[in-house]
Amino acid sequence: MSFRKTATNSFFGNFLYDQVLDKDHFLVRLRHEVEWSDLCTGLMKAYKGGGEYGPSVYAPDLLLRYLLIPYLFGISERETEQLVNVHLLAKYFVGLGVSDAPPDHSTLTVFKRRVAKIKGGRGYATFWDKIFRKVLRQAQGKGIVLGSIQIIDSTHTTADVNLPQERQRKRDGQSPVDPEAKGGVKRVEIKNIKTKSGVFVKAVVPVTIYGYKTHTSMNAGTNLVTSFTTTPANENDGKQFIPLVKKDQEVNQNIQAVTADRGYDDGENFLHCQNKGLVPAIAMRKTRTAPVWDELRKIPLYRESLHLRGRIEAKFGEVKTNHSFHRCRYRGLARYHIQATLTLLTANLKRIMLLTETNTRDYCIHPVFVTTS
Repeated sequence: MSFRKTATNSFFGNFLYDQVLDKDHFLVRLRHEVEWSDLCTGLMKAYKGGGEYGPSVYAPDLLLRYLLIPYLFGISERETEQLVNVHLLAKYFVGLGVSDAPPDHSTLTVFKRRVAKIKGGRGYATFWDKIFRKVLRQAQGKGIVLGSIQIIDSTHTTADVNLPQERQRKRDGQSPVDPEAKGGVKRVEIKNIKTKSGVFVKAVVPVTIYGYKTHTSMNAGTNLVTSFTTTPANENDGKQFIPLVKKDQEVNQNIQAVTADRGYDDGENFLHCQNKGLVPAIAMRKTRTAPVWDELRKIPLYRESLHLRGRIEAKFGEVKTNHSFHRCRYRGLARYHIQATLTLLTANLKRIMLLTETNTRDYCIHPVFVTTS
């Protein structure tokens, strides 16, 4: 197998990089401290003929790092090509020499599509899930110990559609642009509504969303995302609780409690935690007044875990603000799952670098594009 050669071993490669790049920079550390070859085991299946014939191809670890750039910087894949071409740190992270041109942005589209066809193997829905789990294993190998409390919640991502046009298509009897995207109620708010008589009255108004949900479990001790599932936005949150707990117990043997909001208040969820020896620190509805529920509320670990529940909102804010997870990059649930995987993988990689660093300096990795007229 011959991969496409780069200028990394020339004057315009490692020699020049060693003179100008800070070895403690986040992207430099990320390039060297993650075992990319381990993550890419099995990725040769994504190449035509397994890469055994045809022109020389880019190495899978190079393409995987290249694919992470749009998620690290919160930019599009088309902008990624422009960024890597002018940004030395990004070019070094990808694995290109200073004089190398980056792969065309369409290469990422083909790479994602082909990797999606690779089976994840036993216990993994997709190969992307397998890569996500390998990163968690590497984190544990670096000495990061997952804490005993897991936080479960969901966040929505707006579908990549024009909603007014979608409504018009529905009125015209046409099929939706993204058939798998669904509408759901995010929350209800009390607002002052003006009636026909001109009088303002208080009314409960639902705040709706249209798109998909990522149901996420985050470890409270490390702020690492340990498991997730993706569904249309109308999916009930409570039904994803047990699958997430099962995934968590595969990677974290220290779990003692799982906390979640009232959306997960379901008898099956409480029973599952009880059978697994876990404290179900789920916010209960006011109707749960039986003595058994009062006893659960008195458990110190229940109260402690419930107090930590809001931490996951900060993680959702991070991925939406810094990594463009507020809107779908692609259409369809399978492609949204890829976006969720790479977004949460990026957040975990950042967190791992922070937990293992000795130099506490912060770096801004937001890109600045220079345009000429």
